[in-house]
Amino acid sequence: MRTFILLLSTFCANLLAAAPLKTAALLTAGKEPVRIVCIGDSITGVYYHSGGRRAYPEMLKLALQQLHPQAQVSVHNAGISGDPTTGGLKRLERDVLAHKPHLVTIMFGMNDLVGTPLDVFKKNLREIITRCRSSGAEVVLCTQNSIIETPQRPCARLAEFSQAIRDVAKEETLVVADCFAAFEAVHAADAAEWNLLLSDTIHPNMAGHKLFAEMLAHAITGQTVSLREVGPATPALPHTFAKLKAGQPLQVLAMPPYDTLITPALQRLYPGAVIKVTAWPVAGQTLAQLDLAARKVRSMKQDLVLIAVPAELPLQNPLQFHHDYSWIMNWSLSFGVQQWDVVVALPSAAKPALNQDESRHDALALRLIQAQDLSMITRRPGDTTPLLEVLSTWLVKHQH
Repeated sequence: MRTFILLLSTFCANLLAAAPLKTAALLTAGKEPVRIVCIGDSITGVYYHSGGRRAYPEMLKLALQQLHPQAQVSVHNAGISGDPTTGGLKRLERDVLAHKPHLVTIMFGMNDLVGTPLDVFKKNLREIITRCRSSGAEVVLCTQNSIIETPQRPCARLAEFSQAIRDVAKEETLVVADCFAAFEAVHAADAAEWNLLLSDTIHPNMAGHKLFAEMLAHAITGQTVSLREVGPATPALPHTFAKLKAGQPLQVLAMPPYDTLITPALQRLYPGAVIKVTAWPVAGQTLAQLDLAARKVRSMKQDLVLIAVPAELPLQNPLQFHHDYSWIMNWSLSFGVQQWDVVVALPSAAKPALNQDESRHDALALRLIQAQDLSMITRRPGDTTPLLEVLSTWLVKHQH
């Protein structure tokens, strides 16, 4: 599947690029810093759906450094939630051109398709391109991901806007990172795998953002790169340990059994630490009910949220499981950049001996946690180490 996607991106780059990007030569030479700015909406910016710490611009930097270890790369994220192309134009000087980029990537359309006429959208894109080029920057256009259809955003309408981006790129002789085509290629091959690239109906999770970054890196350099093995952002608990090191009280929201374990585990590292734990009840709850309860988490403003969905919850419809489990994590995160820490315990961490249904639940939970770019607490199958020791060991490992 990935081979097909990379062949597709090669085809698009070769078809639409008049000449190799100068940025690629700068990366290869590695003699001067290379500045890239990515402008777009919430799909570009750092928000809850990709874990609140990184999105595809940050992953693009990792991809380019993987391809060119000698290069000095800075990637500035200029994504703002709710922004259409008109918003991008208004803030272009401040958020993009002021950084004096060698390259600007542009990904708009998801908000434009709700209220911007197609001809106005194309006109706005051309103006953004012209202003970037006039400043000396190269430009790569990006189509956005495909989506789950809603009345507000029909899939056919998004396809029209994606084609408009390709049309403008052809007129302007620009490279396109055709992320829409890449997502649709996954969708055609395996609808379940495509669904696992999404955090909600329109936003990709980190798995989707890694695909974006791979596509963009290939469009820029012509080289193939994989980010599949890149783990969650580190350190895992920056907010928690900063407060503990400062001797400040810590507010924790935790699902059982971690609600009774987190205080003694943390106090092993910080004796005398003041830790107030609020239990998040799970007994007798369905995933849908836990999703509903999670909607209150943001207003609670805890320092640490510890999610531990029980293994014994029935796994019925995998799509519904994906929706509910993802939203338990989504609602537990702050809307934008992480303001508190969120950790997820894999169901098998609390119950290492799982039956067949629970194992399926655990495997899907593992995929979803990884796709959310969150750190997780795990335990090897059959490990009978007391859970307090497992948690304490995990905290020591992630203390720095």
